[in-house]
Amino acid sequence: MKIDTHPRNISRLTRNTLALVLAGGRGSRLQDLTDWRAKPGVYFGGKFRIIDFPLSNCVNSGIRRIGVLTQYKAHSLIRHLVRGWSNLQDDLGEFMEVLPASQRTSGNWYTGTADAVYQNLDIIDAIEPEFVLVLAGDHVYKMDYGHMLAFHVENGADMTVGCVEVPCDEAKGFGVMAVNETGRVQRFEEKPDNPTPIPGTTDTALASMGIYVFSTKFLTDALMKDAETPDSKHDFGADIIPNAIANDNVFAYPFRDPDTGDQGFWRDVGTLDTFWSANMELVDPMPELNLYDQDWPIRTYQPQLPSAKFVLDGEQERVDMVNSIVSGGCIISAAKLRRSLLFSNVRVHAQTELEETVVFPEVEIGRNCRITRAIIDSKCKIPDGTVIGEDPEEDARRFVVTENGIVCVTREMLGQRKIYVPK
Repeated sequence: MKIDTHPRNISRLTRNTLALVLAGGRGSRLQDLTDWRAKPGVYFGGKFRIIDFPLSNCVNSGIRRIGVLTQYKAHSLIRHLVRGWSNLQDDLGEFMEVLPASQRTSGNWYTGTADAVYQNLDIIDAIEPEFVLVLAGDHVYKMDYGHMLAFHVENGADMTVGCVEVPCDEAKGFGVMAVNETGRVQRFEEKPDNPTPIPGTTDTALASMGIYVFSTKFLTDALMKDAETPDSKHDFGADIIPNAIANDNVFAYPFRDPDTGDQGFWRDVGTLDTFWSANMELVDPMPELNLYDQDWPIRTYQPQLPSAKFVLDGEQERVDMVNSIVSGGCIISAAKLRRSLLFSNVRVHAQTELEETVVFPEVEIGRNCRITRAIIDSKCKIPDGTVIGEDPEEDARRFVVTENGIVCVTREMLGQRKIYVPK
């Protein structure tokens, strides 16, 4: 079936779609950054949270019926969603609703990605969408889901999996789609030692993005069958996809720019190293992820803040800043910034040097500090004269140091958070 991709036809598909964003996971590979927040609620890019990217993609694509499924330590995430994403127009049938784990179908919380959607089947039934778009809430990318919906309909698919092309060596860390020449999925390989290449290539594989389009009846039937399977993990990757491939019509959608045909930007920021690296990409003069694109804005919530301010105490002092991002509310005093990214309300005192460092909101960094290749969590107070990123052994005694030498600093590590447990 060839579908007319005129914007009016695409908008009909997106209007008849319900998006469900899976945002309940901790993201343990981010280690201490997710001790007190869910991974989709982690800060990214100077003013955003990770979940702002799939939500912005939905709104920009014309999908304005959105449910966000939450579970692990969701308070800050829910507060962000309510403040920044509750302004869709209810009178036009638009909404962003939080769907927390609430034991709707049993005495269990969400036990897997598929179970999370299964426990909300009554809500899907009440909305009556033609399609359901299931999204991971913890990846950074810009994507028009309308083109993926059109691909789904054009191929008469029951399920369509969004995929990125990656070198086979890198694909070993992903779920890989083995497809035929038409894009129909033949096998699903979870983190294979020898990924199956895309037909016509020898060194490139299709890795799942954790994005799925379902025809609603097919999804309902598949989830109900899965719920009755005793040995199922109730997970899309482990159970739903393999079963659908064996019995139904599953296609892989290669994520490409519809105008240029180039591979689309997509980052799995699931480890401290990849998280730091993705933020560092943004300070490049011409980053691949354009956050200044007015045709595809990334929306978020942020408090009303004054502009960033750079101050000097004397005539001999200067602020030295190269390829850095500084957000609202920051005050920088005679400091040096090299390829660093500062979120809102950060205070950097005089004679301090930051290089390739990501600083979360409301951090205060004292005088005469040197910090290199680090991630500083929110509300940390870095004492005067602190040196981070120069002595790996000393850093490892106080903080978390990754395989690539990135140092993660939190308030707990600095002895600045106390949790009082009632007796």
